[in-house]
Amino acid sequence: MSVTETIVAIATPPGRGGIGIIRVSGSCVVSIAKEILGKLPTPRYAEYLPFLNSNSSAIDYGIALYFPAPKSFTGEDVLELQGHGGPIVLDMLLTRVLGLGARLARPGEFSEQAFLNGQLDLVQAEAIADLIDSASTAAATAAVRSLQGEFSKKIQDINEALIAVRVFVESAIDFPEEEIDFLAESDVVEQVNELSEALVQVLGQAKQGSLLREGMRIVLAGKPNVGKSSVLNRLANQDLAIVTPLPGTTRDVIREQINIEGLPLHIMDTAGLRQTDDLIEQEGVSRAWSEINKADHVLIVLDERNIDEGHLKRLIAELPDHINRSLLFNKIDLGQHEPSVKSGDYGTEIYLSAATGQGFDLLKTHLKKSMGFNTVSNSTFLARRRHLDALKRALTHLKTGLINYTDHHAAELLAEDLRQAQNTLAEITGEFTSEDLLGQIFESFCIGK
Repeated sequence: MSVTETIVAIATPPGRGGIGIIRVSGSCVVSIAKEILGKLPTPRYAEYLPFLNSNSSAIDYGIALYFPAPKSFTGEDVLELQGHGGPIVLDMLLTRVLGLGARLARPGEFSEQAFLNGQLDLVQAEAIADLIDSASTAAATAAVRSLQGEFSKKIQDINEALIAVRVFVESAIDFPEEEIDFLAESDVVEQVNELSEALVQVLGQAKQGSLLREGMRIVLAGKPNVGKSSVLNRLANQDLAIVTPLPGTTRDVIREQINIEGLPLHIMDTAGLRQTDDLIEQEGVSRAWSEINKADHVLIVLDERNIDEGHLKRLIAELPDHINRSLLFNKIDLGQHEPSVKSGDYGTEIYLSAATGQGFDLLKTHLKKSMGFNTVSNSTFLARRRHLDALKRALTHLKTGLINYTDHHAAELLAEDLRQAQNTLAEITGEFTSEDLLGQIFESFCIGK
């Protein structure tokens, strides 16, 4: 993007509202402000002014805010026009700004400008989108921590320590005649181990943040009429799925999102798994398997009074190996069992009743544990899967470098792995990244943000 370009977008959601905001950023902001407002507003002061058309007639009246570079969100001159939120009025004002030399902003382009101009790093930019998309209070609070730089600070601290070790190692390689004694094995091993421990700690925190942001995909599977829809309704605390005594009532995938102490659960109720000549039900079974194959966790629902061992064995045999599974023995209110969690031949067994709610606290606790999710704390920050991947790769580089050094005394290989680890961590904050990655990140943002 050329630095001379000026971008504009409506920053408020589509539709009618009390207030509508037009945001402008770039080198033409000053001239646009003078044309539309008749003056350049005092920097960082809200002024009530008419928004003028090309013939000097008022399009609207509202608040104008001017933020001169570099002390603005994007790091460039920024103008915000806050008028009435009618779509026609906003469209007229947008057309007026476009006619004065601006172009429509791409999704996320204001945040992208802020990143490219050094106003925030990539983690903070992503936190803006995560804050907007937060599905729970806990997720919103964690996103604010990332936006404030808590996650970035942890990465920067590790990177600084890593650079210090690199300098140490590479000095000995480049100046062996100086007889620098830093390569005493215990010293190098200790420093790299400390870096690895710090990475493991941040990785654990990032996993919590990733779960908080992305949640867990749970699929309810099993034969018809075992109570899958009733389990969904009980978890959601509302009647989402039709429940009847007739088998095969559910024929499509029913989706709902709930939260357990901040952990988002994306729950899918699916058609009963059985052989059938009904074409519609066959499609339902096919869709059920499609969701099962994408799940993080499959809850196999069983009627505890009537277990079909053959069907259960076939179902488990067809499940992908990487997917967690648990067995829900439903309808204990009609049987002999009490609410409980046990370890069985096919995985964890949870005895519960969708009709009465017995055992559902046990189920919720089990789901959190199965994903390694702990209660949200004041130090929880939001993270993405790409962050987890980068942290894991950096940790692998440190471990590989340490093995090369301790087993083969290859300081050069250790130095290279330290360099790779540093670059990998820099991908998280955006100091070292590709244009393709930036495109993928910012195009998922809202227009106007």
